[in-house]
Amino acid sequence: MDTLNESTRRELVESKRMDRRSAIKWMLTASATVPFLNTGSFGQSGPSIPTPQGYGSDPNLVIPESPPWERILNAEQLKTVTALSDVILPRTGNSPSASELKVPDFIDEWVSAPYPDQVGDREVILPGLKWINDESQKRFKKPFYNLSEAQQTKICDDICYLPKAKRRYKNAAEFFAKYRDLSMGGYYTTNEGAREVGYVGNVALARFDGPPPEVLKFLRVDKAPW
Repeated sequence: MDTLNESTRRELVESKRMDRRSAIKWMLTASATVPFLNTGSFGQSGPSIPTPQGYGSDPNLVIPESPPWERILNAEQLKTVTALSDVILPRTGNSPSASELKVPDFIDEWVSAPYPDQVGDREVILPGLKWINDESQKRFKKPFYNLSEAQQTKICDDICYLPKAKRRYKNAAEFFAKYRDLSMGGYYTTNEGAREVGYVGNVALARFDGPPPEVLKFLRVDKAPW
């Protein structure tokens, strides 16, 4: 990344962005998987966080209109989001990385949305992205997205497990926990992510013979109720 000029980096970020309507549909689907993953506020002082002015009714996803809110992440933040998402969910074997599955678009839509849960998460994510770049500059004199994989991992190792994070990293570890939850929610609600965990739902069945015997045994049920 060090050899890329700013124009090339911007083109790379934009080329990875998905259609707005597709991203919003995805965000609303994934939102059902993450509301219970709630961490405290990042709690850092800094510049005010932009807040869209109201949101009206939910979008019509059958006949979508123009996007109901603007994305708020700038190019610098998107590059950080892309790099951090790929640290959490890198490409492994045949499994695509987070950025290949457009997880940065999911994060962007999520923190841009004006609903109360998303606004609360925005107050954790935006200061957290600033912290991780400030920490990268302090340690390595580069923004996070320009670090080597080993350097990125070194920073993340200090904040990746909240119960054991050092006192000075507690707020950063809360950010990382929230960011990881959102990244996982976005990744595993894609078709590829669902296949990765062996999910076989949303497929028409010619017949259904009831739960497998091992499931009934685990539930301590003698037979299915039908």
